[in-house]
Amino acid sequence: MTQIHSLSAEWLPVSIAPSDANLEVCVMDFDGIVLALAYPCHKNGADLVDASNKKHVDIQPTQWRKWSESH
Repeated sequence: MTQIHSLSAEWLPVSIAPSDANLEVCVMDFDGIVLALAYPCHKNGADLVDASNKKHVDIQPTQWRKWSESH
């Protein structure tokens, strides 16, 4: 049975990121620390783009959650 994730605070695996929502995305820095990007991203096929300017973001995300407008 598929579980539906409705809590916006819950971080989810990148493999199930939707393409129809703005996403808050985490990446790992060079020191191994996981950080959230300060801007929303949108999935475009296999790529991520900056939701504000639609430019490709060259990152390897570790996890995601729905972008909250409170950022």
